[in-house]
Amino acid sequence: MSRIWRTLKGYLFWTYTRGSFHYDVMVTLILAFIFIAPHYIDFKDKPHIQERHLTGIVASADGKTYEVDAAAVDAQDEGMVRANFQRVLRPITGPVTVERVEQVRDSSGHVVAYRGWTHR
Repeated sequence: MSRIWRTLKGYLFWTYTRGSFHYDVMVTLILAFIFIAPHYIDFKDKPHIQERHLTGIVASADGKTYEVDAAAVDAQDEGMVRANFQRVLRPITGPVTVERVEQVRDSSGHVVAYRGWTHR
């Protein structure tokens, strides 16, 4: 029993010399934890995903570029898209003129939003 205790104590206090069998076992256990544990343990270190505002409108920092969910803009032709884009923005921005509107597509090619540039 004392031999087992001495071995465990050596692992706990890291007393084995580099290149020995027990040193290699400790390093292997550490590397196994580093590479295998994230698959089984949730460390809650996922990146934060920016969610859209409840209105579906995302404004840029300069206040001139806006992104609106495609569901809020009726898209039958370009003129109608521009008019509806402006209509959706009016309660938030007040009266603005929409210079340009472009489609924002997801990876499968579906239109998910419209991005527009405005000025007062």
